[in-house]
Amino acid sequence: MDTTDPEISFNIQGVCNHCITYDIKASEELLSQEERESRLNQVVTTMKNAGKGKPYDCIIGVSGGVDSTYVAYLVKKLGLRPLAIHLDNGWNAELAVHNIEKLLKILDIDLHTHVINWEEFKDLQLSFFKSSVPNLEIPTDHAISAILYKLASKYGISYIITGSNISTEAVMPASWMGGNQIQSYALIKNIHRKFGSKPLKTFPAMGLFCFVWHTFVKKKKLINILNFFDYNIDKAKHLIQEELGWVDHRYKHFESIFTRFFQGYILLKKFNMDKRLPHFSSLILSGQMTRDEALKALRKSVYDDTRLQEDKEFLLKKWGLKQEMFDHYMAMPPKTYKEYGDMSWLFDNAKPLFRLVRKYILSI
Repeated sequence: MDTTDPEISFNIQGVCNHCITYDIKASEELLSQEERESRLNQVVTTMKNAGKGKPYDCIIGVSGGVDSTYVAYLVKKLGLRPLAIHLDNGWNAELAVHNIEKLLKILDIDLHTHVINWEEFKDLQLSFFKSSVPNLEIPTDHAISAILYKLASKYGISYIITGSNISTEAVMPASWMGGNQIQSYALIKNIHRKFGSKPLKTFPAMGLFCFVWHTFVKKKKLINILNFFDYNIDKAKHLIQEELGWVDHRYKHFESIFTRFFQGYILLKKFNMDKRLPHFSSLILSGQMTRDEALKALRKSVYDDTRLQEDKEFLLKKWGLKQEMFDHYMAMPPKTYKEYGDMSWLFDNAKPLFRLVRKYILSI
C-alpha cells in the first residue's frame, strides 16, 4: 500500500495501519491448526442439525470467481447441503457463466438466480457514476447481501456461508470502498435521490430495521468458512481447475465485465486507485506473495488495448451514454462518501457497539 490511500498511517517503527489491522484480524479470526479442525467440526455439526428436515442447511453466493467456487467445493466436501444464490445484474462475463454452470453440475448444487431489474439498476449505477464517489460497486454489493439474507429467511436457512477471508482480503482502504451494509443503504438512497430518475421499486435493499430483523429476530449467522483453512489462492485455483474445470479470470473479481472495466480503468484513471495494491498486500501479509513479486506484477498493464476498447464500447452502449458525457463525468473531481450522507457519523461514534454486533453475526 502507498499514499494513494489518503488515510494510511505509520507507527514509530514504520509499520502501517493496514499491517497492524491485519495482525489484529488474524489474531481474532484465524485459529491454530488444532483449534481450527475442532471448531470447524463443531460449526458443520451445528449447521447440519439446524438443517434437519429442510432441503438446505446453508446458503452460498456464487459468482464464477475463485473464492465463491472454492467455497462451494469445500461446503460439499464437508457434507453440507447448500442452496447457491447468484445475482444477475446484467454484467456477467461469459466465462463466469460457464464456471458457474460447471461447478453446479459437478457438485450437484441447486441454484436460485435473482435477475435484477435492468432499467432500475442502470439508473442506479449511472447515479453513482455521476456522483463521483469511488466505489461504483456499492449497489451490486448491497443487493447481493440483501438477497442472501432475504432468501435465507424465505427458505428457513439459518447460516449464510461467505467467501470473505483474512488471507486475501484483509487490506482494503475504507476511503476507497465505503462503509458497511447499513451505511451503503443510506448512501444508495441519497445518491439516487440526487442523480437518479427511475424509482427503485424492486431493488434488493436492506436498511437498519431489516438488518436488525434478520440478525437478531431471525437469527441469521454469517460463516466466513475460508478462515477455517490455510487458504492459499494459487492452490485453490489449481484444485478447482482440476476438479471443476474452472477457468481463471486473471484478476480478483474480473468475472464481471463491469467490475473489470471499473477496477481496470475508471478506478485507476479517475481516482488513482489500483485495487491490486490491497489485494497483493493481503497476499504478502498472509505469506502467499513476496513484495518483489507484487511490485513486478504491478508493472504489468491490467488491460490490453483491444479488450479495454471493447469493454468501454460495451459499457457505453449498455448504459446508453455518449462518449462525450462519459468523458465529462470522468473529468469531474472525486468526492467522498460523507458528502452524500453515508451515516459515518453514527459508526464513527459507535465503533465498540458495531464490533460487538460483528462478533455476534460471525458467532455460532
